[in-house]
Amino acid sequence: MSTAVDRPVPAGRGGARFGSAAAVAEGLRSVGYLVDDQIATVVHLADQLDKPVLVEGPAGTGKTELAKSAAAALGARLIRLQCYEGLDEAKALYEWNYRKQLLRIQVERAGADGEGPRSGWKELEEDIFSEEFLLARPLLEAIRASEPVVLLVDEVDRIEVETEALLLEVLSDFQVSIPELGTVRATRIPLVFLTSNDTRELSEALKRRCLYLHLDYPTVERERAIVLEKVPGIEEYLAEEIVRVVRTLRSMELEKHPSVSETLDWARTLVLLGVEHVDTETTLATLNVLLKYRSDIEQAAKELAATGGR
Repeated sequence: MSTAVDRPVPAGRGGARFGSAAAVAEGLRSVGYLVDDQIATVVHLADQLDKPVLVEGPAGTGKTELAKSAAAALGARLIRLQCYEGLDEAKALYEWNYRKQLLRIQVERAGADGEGPRSGWKELEEDIFSEEFLLARPLLEAIRASEPVVLLVDEVDRIEVETEALLLEVLSDFQVSIPELGTVRATRIPLVFLTSNDTRELSEALKRRCLYLHLDYPTVERERAIVLEKVPGIEEYLAEEIVRVVRTLRSMELEKHPSVSETLDWARTLVLLGVEHVDTETTLATLNVLLKYRSDIEQAAKELAATGGR
């Protein structure tokens, strides 16, 4: 059995989503994601070359948000595959609706009037292994989509090395092989982002198929701009003080450094409390917004108190 399939229409050759790196930067900024030249260039090349982007870096540096923002800038549907240990084909690609198949078999075997089966096994098999009984999971859903799609494979470093093989056919040829139906090829290639917190080394086969982008913690200037963009009503001098304290915390030997999202949470907290300037007392009283381990809070409080919060 096989289905009629179409050849992929590469986005870069069939109507690019972004016309240039400058268009990427403008589009992402329009939805509140501030980019630098490297980010804009890599996303533009991924669009033109129909290559996935592997985005690595510490947790909380905007990797997932990049994919979400790209979808928002394009007006495209975001399809997200959240990776975890034990992820298998049934959750990533597809599975059959076994309950519905069983019900159909029972109905067919009983017959409409209770007088026996209405069709032979071959006809029944072709019926129950058809599109009606197929449950598409994120990878297959992205491949079959006819509308613009951004596919986010989030935290790919959390899956086992063997499970990466599930991704290779999709990322190489933008197709999925279903034994009972045949090969389903993309008619419109999605823009794909894979994120990794770099907790383990990914396979060479997976990396070869991707363009690489590393997102580290932003510079003081860029993080200040992010705070001013994302936190309504904050004064520029307060944003400057906030990112300076966060930079100090990231220089410490902590179990988990504050992410950009935690910087934003802290900024919103201080605005809510009516804080005009960051001082040591305020910082120590609100460290639990930035740090999430007791040992980190205790160590940071000790060091900040010793240096006057600078």
